Amino acid sequence: INNTGLAPEQFTFTGMLVLYNNVLQSLFRSQILTLGAVFFAILIMFWALFRSLSLALIAIAPNLLAAGAVLGVMGLVGIPLDIMTITIASISVGMSVDYAIHIAWRFREEQKISRSSAEINTINSSGQAVLITAMTVIVGFLVFIFSNFNPTVLFGLLSAVAIFVSAALALRLIPIFLESK
Repeated sequence: INNTGLAPEQFTFTGMLVLYNNVLQSLFRSQILTLGAVFFAILIMFWALFRSLSLALIAIAPNLLAAGAVLGVMGLVGIPLDIMTITIASISVGMSVDYAIHIAWRFREEQKISRSSAEINTINSSGQAVLITAMTVIVGFLVFIFSNFNPTVLFGLLSAVAIFVSAALALRLIPIFLESK
């Protein structure tokens, strides 16, 4: 609403808030494009690693779901994307890729030995390593909840949730999907 009596071309908004808004808009656009490129690159990498498009799609599913779940929860709860929270999806993807590779590879190897015990053996071997790593990282991120700066608290809490979701999905979805394959 323009109550100044000036035409829009006669004034511009300036100051730190305008600069901050421009930075956030740039980050938001960049994050969307980067996540799209990263998911495509991960899919290609999984395809090359597993030599199977269907296995690559199965392995990337927990990555997509974890990032989508965290961003969806943020939207539902009304947590805004800011300089701290915009990186959470990237962190989730970075961690869940590792989990997906370990679980998918081990499950495939275990299926070669025994189809009936592949899931149990995968969870007892690589699953334990994924679980211990995830819990260590989660505890590390939860340290941020003791901060006095609210964006840091949200960053730590949401990153911990993202890591938990990505590990849980990798541990459960990949064996379920691969078992039926």
